[in-house]
Order: sequence, then C-alpha cells, then structure tokens
Amino acid sequence: MSIKAIIIDDEQPAREIIKHYLGAHENIIVIGEFSDGFAGIKGINELKPDLVFLDIQMPKLTGFEMLELLDATPYIIFTTAYDQYAIKAFEMNAVDYLLKPYSQERFNQALLKANERMTKADKPAIKKLTEHLAENQETLDRVVVKTGNKIKVIPEETILYIESQDDYVMIYTGEGKFLKQQTMKYFEQHLDPRHFVRIHRSYIANIDTIKQLELYEKNSYLAVLSNGAKLKVSDSGYKLLKSMMKF
Repeated sequence: MSIKAIIIDDEQPAREIIKHYLGAHENIIVIGEFSDGFAGIKGINELKPDLVFLDIQMPKLTGFEMLELLDATPYIIFTTAYDQYAIKAFEMNAVDYLLKPYSQERFNQALLKANERMTKADKPAIKKLTEHLAENQETLDRVVVKTGNKIKVIPEETILYIESQDDYVMIYTGEGKFLKQQTMKYFEQHLDPRHFVRIHRSYIANIDTIKQLELYEKNSYLAVLSNGAKLKVSDSGYKLLKSMMKF
C-alpha cells in the first residue's frame, strides 16, 4: 500500500532525519514538507496526505493549534523535543509520538502503528485529538481561528468578550468578530480567571474592558464595554463582578 506523507517541522535537520529514515520504507512517498504551521495547514488541506509527521512546538502556530483548523483528516505522528508535550500527544490518541532525538528503530515502530491503523481502516481521530487537547490544555494566551482561507491568531488580551452561538462562539475584538467552533465552558475554564468572567450564560467578558454597570430593570444590569457594547449580566455574574471589581 502506497502512503502519501507530509513533514511539518520548523527545523530543517529534523525534516532531513525523517526523510532519511523513510528511505527504508519504499511504500511511503513524501509529497510535501513545510517549515511552519500556516504553510502546513495549507499543504494538508490541498495535498490531502495519508500521514503527517507533525512537530508540536513551532513558532507562529503550534502543532496542536493546527489540528483545530484542518479540513482534511490525516493520521498524525507527533514529533517533539519536549517530553511533557510528547506525553500529552500520546494521551490524545495520536497514531504515535517521537521524542527527539529518536532512532531508526523507534521511527519504524511508529510507522508500524500507522500501517496497522490504515490496514484496519481505523479512521484518524482528529476530533478526538482536539477534544483531548481542550480537556488537558492549561490557561490560554491566544486563540486561533480560521476566516475563509486566512488564519487569525488572537492574543488573549485583545478579546473584548465572547458570545455563545449554539455549538460555536463569537469572539469580539477591536479588529472585528470571529466565529469559532468551541464551547463557552471551554473558554470559561481556560481563559485567565483574573481577567475573564462568565457574566451571563451567553457572555464571557474581559473585565478590563468593562467601563460601568448600568441598571436597566429592577435588579438587572448591563455591562457597558469600552467599545460601546452592552451585555446582560446575570445574578451570579453580577456577584462575581462586584467581588472582582470591588464596587
């Protein structure tokens, strides 16, 4: 069985090692290699490889962030020099992970696992990978979204507020609004609680952008943000804001 593969790693020596080790596997054809996550996403979605060797720690966009933006669903073998990321990747049900530096023997073991998965037609679990990532990830310092053919990296501190949109959320920033398939619970758990508060079942607000609370009905308030937005505040949200903003 011929397998089409892509290599994504910001270090050329690391890509060369993979190609060297693949020399012992004539059934695997490298159809592309990329040095950053942005190019890697484009390559995967356009070339539709069967297998991807994916570095986790890359500048601009990490391997984990890439997974959220893929249209195609290849099998993933993570590569990393950081043990804590390797363990997390393994727990996320990737085909396998390779902890740098790795031997030809260890590389062959990973390919054997990939072959077994493909032979059984065990479909790549990209959705599971991203779900496990969401469960294990610590505090967010940025959010990555896809708008059309473009990828936008949103620093956490630029988020004004987040609004629930069924299975999606709308993220509002000074530059505009961005739709992302994710839950409010996820953002409530992973955004820095010193700056972000679930003020209502439909809203998470950056408290640094709240200018004032405005009474609009008996015991009901609106949070007025620096951009002029007015968001409903629930009773529990009001208590949190009152405690955090000390008024």
